[in-house]
Amino acid sequence: MLDLKRIRNNIEEIKKALNDRGENFDISVIDEVVALDKRRRDILVEVEELKNKRNTQSSQIPKLKKEGLPVNNIMAEMKELADKIKNFDVELSETDERIKYIMLRIPNIPNPEVPSGNTDEDNVEVRKFGEPRKFEFEPKEHWTLGTEKGILDFEAGGKVTGSRFTVYKGLGARLERAIINFFLNKHIDENGYIEILPPFMVNRNSMTGTGQLPKFEEDAFKVSDTDYFLIPTAEVPVTNLFRDEIIEGDKLPIKYAAYSACFRSEAGSAGRDTRGLVRQHQFNKVELVKFVKPEDSYKELESLVNDAESVLKALGLPYRVVKICKGDLGFTAAFKYDLEVWMPSYNRYVEISSCSNFEDFQARRANIKYKDNAKSKPNFVHTLNGSGVAIGRTVAAILENYQNADGTITIPEVLRPYMGGREVM
Repeated sequence: MLDLKRIRNNIEEIKKALNDRGENFDISVIDEVVALDKRRRDILVEVEELKNKRNTQSSQIPKLKKEGLPVNNIMAEMKELADKIKNFDVELSETDERIKYIMLRIPNIPNPEVPSGNTDEDNVEVRKFGEPRKFEFEPKEHWTLGTEKGILDFEAGGKVTGSRFTVYKGLGARLERAIINFFLNKHIDENGYIEILPPFMVNRNSMTGTGQLPKFEEDAFKVSDTDYFLIPTAEVPVTNLFRDEIIEGDKLPIKYAAYSACFRSEAGSAGRDTRGLVRQHQFNKVELVKFVKPEDSYKELESLVNDAESVLKALGLPYRVVKICKGDLGFTAAFKYDLEVWMPSYNRYVEISSCSNFEDFQARRANIKYKDNAKSKPNFVHTLNGSGVAIGRTVAAILENYQNADGTITIPEVLRPYMGGREVM
């Protein structure tokens, strides 16, 4: 959520920033929310004046009674004042609700350093690691490799659930588990994160706090007859651990790493990367979440990206880092990097991690603040998160990049201790 004062003081700048995002966003609501905010402040002034007048009249009643003078007129005036105050209170409540409704639907403002552009074709490459492998044989897609080796069963996933669900079997299941454990150990033991194992369902307040609701409710998996949602990412429960709390400033930055299953409807993605493991309704992910002071947030973002990169480097997978343009930024981020791993089957880089700085956007929605000391005023933290990284896409990248001519898959060296010492599968 944006700062309403910021909108009020920078109306045209905010409109331009929202237009630059390239979304189909109704800019007129900015004028509406500013007008509502002015009306709200006017109501508060009028109510305060009416209450002062009522209090003044109320203080005269004992004196008039003592002097034996009539108080009927004053009592009638006080009732009239009370009725006016009540009507203003109703209008104030309705105004507050409309302001909240609008504010929850306004996307974040891009940082000035975000590149201009409308689509992922306008994203800017920052750096690369490794070179795509040149095969001396015709490489296979990961879904073909997984099926032939009996470690990925897409038909079984479709049978027990539906399309875009997968059953991992044997060494496929073990590889998935190995990657999860390797990522967690890397981030906890070497990168300094605290491990969290969160619930995989959250309530409406949590989904609203991180920005999934109300905008993306149709994309979420909701549990019938409850107000619970299956999480699209561990970012949601982990960020909301501090909802409506004030953090001691000397505890920042707080760095959490969380494994979770993730559930996404992927509405609008029909026919796009839907074969194999790249775009599933259920997938595993290790998420990195940070709570930081505003002045440190962009330094911490660079550190977060480096942490996400560290696992891809350790696996020896070719990847690149791209800076996301304004039109591809998404609803909540002020600045975002994507890490994209090389996938031979697509002959291109495919996103495997997004690392975002939300600045105070989520903190305002979830009311997450910090205080430097007991006497200082609470301020909103900045929140950051990044995939550290998506597990299913890592499995796909390993199968494709480490495949051999004889149909075997070489297991990356760092995963072998988690795979019973196996070098190939």
